[in-house]
Amino acid sequence: MTKEVRVRYAPSPTGFLHIGGARTALFNYLYAKHHNGKFIVRIEDTDIERNVEGGEASQLDNLKWLGIEYDESIDIGGPYAPYRQMERLDIYKEHAEKLLEQGAAYKCFCSSEKLEASREEQKARGVAAPTYDGTCRHLSAEEVAAKEAAGEPYTIRMRVPENVTYDFEDLVRGQVTFESKDIGDWVIVKANGIPTYNYAVVLDDHFMEISHVFRGEEHLSNTPKQMMIFDAFGWEYPRFGHMTLIINENRKKLSKRDESIIQFVTQYKDLGYLPEAMFNFFALLGWSPEGEEEIFSKEEFINMFDEKRLSKSPSMFDKQKLTWMNNQYIKKLSLEEVVALSLPHLQKAGLLPEELTAEQHAWATDLIGLYHDQMSFGSEIVELSSLFFKDHIEYDEEAKAVLAGEQVPEVMAAFKTQLEELEEFTPDAVKAAIKAVQKATGHKGKNLFMPIRVVTTGETHGPELPNAICLIGKEKAIDRVDKFAQ
Repeated sequence: MTKEVRVRYAPSPTGFLHIGGARTALFNYLYAKHHNGKFIVRIEDTDIERNVEGGEASQLDNLKWLGIEYDESIDIGGPYAPYRQMERLDIYKEHAEKLLEQGAAYKCFCSSEKLEASREEQKARGVAAPTYDGTCRHLSAEEVAAKEAAGEPYTIRMRVPENVTYDFEDLVRGQVTFESKDIGDWVIVKANGIPTYNYAVVLDDHFMEISHVFRGEEHLSNTPKQMMIFDAFGWEYPRFGHMTLIINENRKKLSKRDESIIQFVTQYKDLGYLPEAMFNFFALLGWSPEGEEEIFSKEEFINMFDEKRLSKSPSMFDKQKLTWMNNQYIKKLSLEEVVALSLPHLQKAGLLPEELTAEQHAWATDLIGLYHDQMSFGSEIVELSSLFFKDHIEYDEEAKAVLAGEQVPEVMAAFKTQLEELEEFTPDAVKAAIKAVQKATGHKGKNLFMPIRVVTTGETHGPELPNAICLIGKEKAIDRVDKFAQ
């Protein structure tokens, strides 16, 4: 490539970092780093009414958490600052004036009521996609001056060229073509002086020397409008690539109202997912490497990223795959790291105090260690370990079936005796106690272990039994045996 690769992720602070936005940012980042280029984060904050408090911080903080480091943005600056659109209004105003002077744009005085009436009239005639009817397109200079003198508010519209074909080679989809006759004259500056997206984005991309634009396919129809602006100023287009939709497991387009999928990065962070796992998962959401391997480091993704392997088909957000992948990463953590990931969730749930004694911390470490290889995300420890915090056990049908065995009262009576006689309450001591019950009663295998597991833990499956009973504690274990016997 002859010129430096410069790509951008340009979110609006109208919401928090969504999984779709995270994927867009990630693919731009990988492309830039693969080509030793620059990745820019630009904030498109012109939709003032919809901007939300914390939206901007969510975008930047969660990108950093994911490991998607940017080279230029509002917080670190850069040679093309400012990187926030509301701080670039003078640029948009100056260039809108140039478009007006050369006749590529014009002032439109149509009221919102008139525009709505025109849309309804077109719909009544069966027009599927109503466009502006051109009322103000041919106003004379005198008519425009008179309306301005009367104080009539106006927008600025692009004068769409007639009989022009807009075609480009999309980096994902291949050849794409649009006809200007299908696009009505569109607003580039609103009545309040704020530029619209399709106008401002072109000026930003040009002046920030953006070379490639990777974005979601919902932006595909915006491309010819943006090409008009590039053409009007005689500027070179960036290369465009439109990534396919993310769909849910029902193969429906992912909607922010779809409650079957957690959709914001901060929610995964709060649940105790690992950023490296999320990075890995997002990288495979619409892009595939060669071979069958699915676990890669960031450096490996950067080295092998090839835009030609971006999918042309919708990408399914597979929740099970994500939890499996996060589990693979958790397994590789040290116990100390897993404790740091999980312990705050036990504290938040009120199961452990905020300030732990050394003894409590050691107990919590042993507890979390039982589930190290099983855990799919940090907060899952609350559900996985619930048996250690219950004051009262409710047996399910499977547990009741185990306890219906005729040998159970004998096994449990012998086990209680062994527990009471233990001086040291360690996993080895508990294991020896169970062995002694086997010797005293003659029961072994499932007939021995299952009743002890169900009575002490309330569950038919779980971690290593002597370790679990040891963590339950001598008093609580005996109490659970007594309650069963009543």
